[in-house]
Amino acid sequence: MTDYSGAQRGTRIEFHNITKVFKNKKTTTKALDDVSLTVESGEIVGIIGFSGAGKSTLVRMINGLDTPTSGELLLDGTNVVGMPEKQLRGIRRNIGMIFQQFNLMSSRTAAGNIEYPLKLQGVDKQERKQRVQELLDFVGLSDKGDNYPEQLSGGQKQRVGIARALATQPSLLLADEATSALDPTTTHEVLDLLRKVNRDLGITIVVITHEMDVVRSIADKVAVMENGRVIEDGSVYEVFSHPKTSVAEKFVATSLRNTPDIVEADDLLAHEGRLFTINLTEKSGFFDAAGKLGDKGVSIAVVHGGITTLQKHSFGKLTVRLNGPAEAIEEFYAHMQCTTEIEEIQR
Repeated sequence: MTDYSGAQRGTRIEFHNITKVFKNKKTTTKALDDVSLTVESGEIVGIIGFSGAGKSTLVRMINGLDTPTSGELLLDGTNVVGMPEKQLRGIRRNIGMIFQQFNLMSSRTAAGNIEYPLKLQGVDKQERKQRVQELLDFVGLSDKGDNYPEQLSGGQKQRVGIARALATQPSLLLADEATSALDPTTTHEVLDLLRKVNRDLGITIVVITHEMDVVRSIADKVAVMENGRVIEDGSVYEVFSHPKTSVAEKFVATSLRNTPDIVEADDLLAHEGRLFTINLTEKSGFFDAAGKLGDKGVSIAVVHGGITTLQKHSFGKLTVRLNGPAEAIEEFYAHMQCTTEIEEIQR
């Protein structure tokens, strides 16, 4: 019996100065621009960016559906750039794909869809049947094998897609916008399943997405792309707690929502007092400084904020309203500027 609970080794991916240029008669487009990035074996890495950032082109490099104009792409130390198609086919057997629109064959049952790649590999009928049932059990669809795609919900279709991707026992899984067509509850269920795949099978997972919540929920590391370049990468905690680029800041803001938006800021500014948003970290010193404000006749009210825990670290932002002597408030502002990030909200 195939052991789907025993961890195996995931693929290590190395991009070295990968550039991809598309040319036609009138224009030249640089879809990837000198991308260097390493995905360690067994990691879940989120690749995030707006439309046209180069995310999907990057995935096509990994599975050999496209080739870079220059640079090297190493899978477990082997450069696959320029590799003959026959060898590439062997490489692709170790790569599973999960798609946004599921890409299930409507004429085949759930079991038939999962079985199909095994048929292509020449696996005998008895083994195919056994492996399909094991995979249906693994993705929580034990009783849905005889159902056709039209009889399944979106989440169930994606589970079938994941089972099909696992059929050939890959060491690498590529998920291209795999949850974009799903509602929030179903998205969480699918992400939980992908975490289980990573935890139980040791498979490396690369998640392409434009949703920072997906990255926050599942990834170990994140790479932020813009105009074909990786402009920022690091652990999920690093990028969420200290985004270094405006693009990363925008994505993080959509997930954390720990600062007032324009409408909320307008409402808050309608009241007396000065508003400050303070970055809370383990060394920010905010609570000590805030505790001394009362002695100086300054009242403090928390009016907005949020705390997040990621990868065993807690961080967040608080927006406070201060009322009292101007000198004491200025002193507090100057002190906090020395210990953390603080921004005054003004009209």
